[in-house]
Amino acid sequence: MTGMRRIHYASGSVLTGDRTCKAVLRYARALAEASTADVVEIPVVTDAGSRAYAHFLIGPASQIFSTPVPDSPDEPLDVDVIEHLERATYRLQPSRPEWPDEMTDVPDLDWDFSFD
Repeated sequence: MTGMRRIHYASGSVLTGDRTCKAVLRYARALAEASTADVVEIPVVTDAGSRAYAHFLIGPASQIFSTPVPDSPDEPLDVDVIEHLERATYRLQPSRPEWPDEMTDVPDLDWDFSFD
């Protein structure tokens, strides 16, 4: 079981899974380093407690950060979303497919970065 993290942005925040948050932050950094932006869709838990998808514009000017949510329910996991974000990050940073020292409190999913 993994937990949740709150992604803070502009004047608001959303609640999402640990691994989704980690993938978003990695991709945001890669986009910033490439001086480009993208809109991503991630699973979130709404204020009412239901599951939905949120859209984020992330890129060089993104100022986002995350905080852990103690005693949170299971994360809204969408492996396809995480895989999409990790692949997009890899395309921008092929020499950096692993981040062993980042967000070590959040487990990685195992990916095969030898894709086309």
